[in-house]
Amino acid sequence: MELFSLAFVIFVVLALAAYYAVGAMLGKGQWVVLLVASLAFYCIAGGVQALGFVLFASLVTWVAARYLGACDARCKVARKACADRAEKKLVKARFLRRKRVALVAALVLCLLVLGYAKYYNVILFNFGLARSPRSLGILLPLGISFFTFQSLGYLIDAYNGRFSPQENFARYLLFVSWFPQLIQGPINKYEQTGQALLRSRRIQDVDCRRAALRLGYGVFKKVAIANLLFPTYESIFSGVNVHTPGNVIVLGIVVYSVYMYADFSGGIDIVEGISELFGIQMAQNFRQPYFSVSLSDFWRRWHMSLGAWMRDYLFYPFALLSPLQRFGKWATKHLGRHAARTLPACIANIVVFLCVGLWHGAEWHYVLWGLYNGVIVALADLLAPAFSWCADRLRIDRGSRGFHVFAVVRTFLVVQVGRYFDCIANVTALGICLRNTLFSFNSTPLSTALAARGIQRVSTLGFPKLTILACVIVFVVSLRYEMGHDVRDDLLAARLPLRLLVYGACLAIVTLALPMTVTNGGGFLYANF
Repeated sequence: MELFSLAFVIFVVLALAAYYAVGAMLGKGQWVVLLVASLAFYCIAGGVQALGFVLFASLVTWVAARYLGACDARCKVARKACADRAEKKLVKARFLRRKRVALVAALVLCLLVLGYAKYYNVILFNFGLARSPRSLGILLPLGISFFTFQSLGYLIDAYNGRFSPQENFARYLLFVSWFPQLIQGPINKYEQTGQALLRSRRIQDVDCRRAALRLGYGVFKKVAIANLLFPTYESIFSGVNVHTPGNVIVLGIVVYSVYMYADFSGGIDIVEGISELFGIQMAQNFRQPYFSVSLSDFWRRWHMSLGAWMRDYLFYPFALLSPLQRFGKWATKHLGRHAARTLPACIANIVVFLCVGLWHGAEWHYVLWGLYNGVIVALADLLAPAFSWCADRLRIDRGSRGFHVFAVVRTFLVVQVGRYFDCIANVTALGICLRNTLFSFNSTPLSTALAARGIQRVSTLGFPKLTILACVIVFVVSLRYEMGHDVRDDLLAARLPLRLLVYGACLAIVTLALPMTVTNGGGFLYANF
């Protein structure tokens, strides 16, 4: 059941009708409709075995969280009965050990299942023990990383006492299995989404126009940009060899960046719009990432829910480890305050980005991608005083609009270098692409090289004219958001003729793009993770 299939449209319409009908007739119990719809979707889209993964992760984390909550309650009772402070500390330490054992056991169980499904075959292939990354036929459940991370985030928050664990397993299962988030995220937090899923709503309480605009904008990006650019990207990188000129490779990297953004953010807009039709706001996942002024800023804007998850549950715990704290104290004495403050964070950033790379897949190019991003972010933090000194010496106004534009362009170029490690899976081909970009950039005229790869739209460098127009529209919308405007509110407040003109133009572009789109079943790149 793909997002662009008639079956999915019918499924969403039926779920909406049942949801609001139950609300109108009973005034309660709408969350049951959402749970049934979510489990049905996952069973249809991923199969019974995939549904089993969701149920397993949900049951393990729910039971563990309930145990953690019970430990906290018993600890409070036991401490009240203590005669002095020393005894209270002993009681607290005893229950804390129990909580840690339960937390680690649940984490290990869930991560082992995730690792088996996602990495076992790939690791064997990398060591020459399997014919291909998929030769063992191990099923990779749809969105397994997203619901696993969401479940583990809930468990860790329960361990830290951020909320009382949900006592009803069915209600918790809805939080984990809410069907719009299953395909490619976002990774929601229980405090933000868990209770919102349980509330009753009437259709009058939901701003369906805003939801429909977001859904339509996602379809626009996916159909008019991502799907039309996919053949160009595939043609360029499917046959890379030593004779592929660097200009074609650079064009392919730019095409991939635009394609990936339109595919991922478009998919997120679609699922966010669907969720908003039910009156449920999910976590924001994109905030104009290509307007970032540094690589750190970029990763605060791109796949924001994954970045927040890694920050909260990996970066901070790792940075606070005793060895890093001791290293920071040593650096204070020998390297100065700035180095002492930034070096532990630099090490933590490299570890986090390495983990993000492995999250994408247990392949060498993802490892290199993670190391590249981690090292660049770490060096930027470590060398910040040197950059400031240079700017002062050169009398550069870092607060000026010109410098801001420079920072945006600089960051875009840094991100593009990282895309080499992202989109080129074969390490040998990756080396060829990097070498030819630097030392054989224009060995063949671009038009000739593109024509040899079957890309006939040489006048637009592999970008269909419709896609160029769609990119301009997305750029203008993104620029308006970056300037602080809510484009959806602005459009809905505009006069009817202007709204009809905008809707008609976008609909015409999508309609014209549909016959030219690749027949890839409406699949999304990030559904593979």
